[in-house]
Amino acid sequence: MIWLASLVALLPFLAAFAGMLFGPSLTRVVRGVPGGGPGVLACAPVAVSLVLSAIVAFVVWRDPGDRVGVLTLVDTGAVPIQVGLRVDGLAAVVALMVCCVALAVQVYSVAYMKDDRRYSSYAAFISLFTSAMLLVVYSGDLLVLYAGWEVMGICSYFLIGHHWEDRANSRAAVKAFLVTRLGDVGFLIGVIVLGVGAGTFDISVIVGSAADLPGSTVTAAALLLLAGVAGKSAQFPLHTWLPDAMAGPTPISALIHAATMVAAGVYVVARLDMVFFAAPAALTVLAVIAVISMVGAACAALAQDDLKRVLAYSTISQLAVMAAGLAVGAKSAAIFHLLTHGAFKALLFLAAGCVIVTAGSTMLAHFGGLRRGMPVTFWSMTVGLAALAGVPPFSGWFSKDSVIEAAQHSALHGGESDLFTAPVGTGPAAPPEVVALPASPPPQSFGLPRCVFDPSNSCPVAGPNVEVRGTAPGLAVHAYSVDVPVGIAWLVYLGLVVTVALTAAYAMRTWLMTFFGEPRGSYEIREPSKFMTWTVAAMAVPAAILGFFGLGAPELRPQIGASLLSVLLLVLGAGAAYLVWNRDPALDPARALGRVRPVFARAFFVDELYAAAIVRPVQALARHVVTFDKAGVDAAVIGTGRAARRLAGVLRVPQNGNPQTYLTGLLAGVVVIVAGVVIFL
Repeated sequence: MIWLASLVALLPFLAAFAGMLFGPSLTRVVRGVPGGGPGVLACAPVAVSLVLSAIVAFVVWRDPGDRVGVLTLVDTGAVPIQVGLRVDGLAAVVALMVCCVALAVQVYSVAYMKDDRRYSSYAAFISLFTSAMLLVVYSGDLLVLYAGWEVMGICSYFLIGHHWEDRANSRAAVKAFLVTRLGDVGFLIGVIVLGVGAGTFDISVIVGSAADLPGSTVTAAALLLLAGVAGKSAQFPLHTWLPDAMAGPTPISALIHAATMVAAGVYVVARLDMVFFAAPAALTVLAVIAVISMVGAACAALAQDDLKRVLAYSTISQLAVMAAGLAVGAKSAAIFHLLTHGAFKALLFLAAGCVIVTAGSTMLAHFGGLRRGMPVTFWSMTVGLAALAGVPPFSGWFSKDSVIEAAQHSALHGGESDLFTAPVGTGPAAPPEVVALPASPPPQSFGLPRCVFDPSNSCPVAGPNVEVRGTAPGLAVHAYSVDVPVGIAWLVYLGLVVTVALTAAYAMRTWLMTFFGEPRGSYEIREPSKFMTWTVAAMAVPAAILGFFGLGAPELRPQIGASLLSVLLLVLGAGAAYLVWNRDPALDPARALGRVRPVFARAFFVDELYAAAIVRPVQALARHVVTFDKAGVDAAVIGTGRAARRLAGVLRVPQNGNPQTYLTGLLAGVVVIVAGVVIFL
């Protein structure tokens, strides 16, 4: 199993290495194939990785449990580093999603980037990006995870700035790199604090012993990790890089928003769930960040004029929904939404790419009436927007409602978890929620009184807000619950409710302005390359049906109360956008926002605030440093050099290289000496 997972991550890396070295030269060998040599190197290895990841996921589904493999143990003299992989249900399903989206992006890019003279390096960096994310997903050690985490950062820099000739692209790439690096400083310190505190960087050991670590250590580590999560997953206050990153190629936006980079932050919180559950302060911070991000980004998406920026703010908002689910302990619901979001957001960006290629613009004001000449793109994007808005029975409805239900339950029950009864399994047939632990550690509890249940009877098993840990067959089962402050639980719930309505509104606005009304451009309305349209149509399938795969888990099944409320909010948000648009289809429905529209369009002026509070003061300080460097440091260095030259000029007068001068000086000296001897002696 571990060697299959190793191949899943290794094949894209080898493809990247080969593409950078041999991609262009292989074009002469591989003829008649779209994309030539670079296209083959880009698509074939990822396709094989997809098949292998599906096999890994199937095996884990049939036989739940952790599979761990260690390649080598690096002795650092303090805390050892295990270079190895860990495969469980969470890693298997996320890796499968990553491979699906990466293959779709590579196939799509064959046509989208066909005229790009640097397509080979572009495809190679996508493969390296994919491999880095898979390393994060499968890693069994925090430092190995951090290596993949940082490789993704440098890949995003190169891919966002692929068209470096355009200054907007290069500036966006630098901004993304610097903002995410700012968060990664905290992330690295958090990894070190956690590893040193636990005595190991092994993720499974850290998660298992989180309750036994000092509370201050766990809290400090969790808060530091959240800095990296906020940067990588574009959450407030480090979210500003993601909308600007839309300057890069559209397929890269699909990859970053759906499967890599931004998904990594949410995944890490889910992977280290017990660390965060043991740090209530960190969960509170995560909840507040999530609410600000989901509502603020949804408001910003409602007023954007650029199609890609609408989807960018939508990503920030949806990632915040996942973070909110994790904050109230709904780990399964959050990961379920991560998977469905990966499907429909990749679909939306790839469909947006078809629209942009046809219209030659990213502005919503230049679209209109595209459904007539672009039926495949129209229906595919309709599926994607419906899943985003949470229209039943599309995938987003299932996953988003499961998060809302968990938040609602937490709010109504004072922030406490709901325990429901289920029989305890034994051996390999044990429920996947029950994790084997040694019998020696005493039961621990987060927020609720500890409880021990005899496995001969029924016992509480994980509900939306509960993490259950069990012992070997015949021993006790320990229930761990997540206790969220009631005020925070209500804040999360109300934030989710507002976000549902806002999401429906901006999804409806985008749909109407793109595909309905009269055409607002002089271009020919037609489908682009078949490679692009077929890829979009294929991605519409999981975006439509993926939600049904969650029906097997009780906590992921739709609940009547949350579902009715969600549908009501959906109708209110979408209906309001439609009514405003229907008054005059030639105008933007966002005009109804009135005076707050500029505020929403500029995303509450956070960038301007950073520019005033950070960028301009740093630039002014830099100018003073440059002035001081020139007037002080440089002047001292240059003055010293000039003084040395003047002194050397004086000292070199007698050293002019003329023998007659030397002889004259010698004779003059002799005469002076003789005269002195005669006179004074």
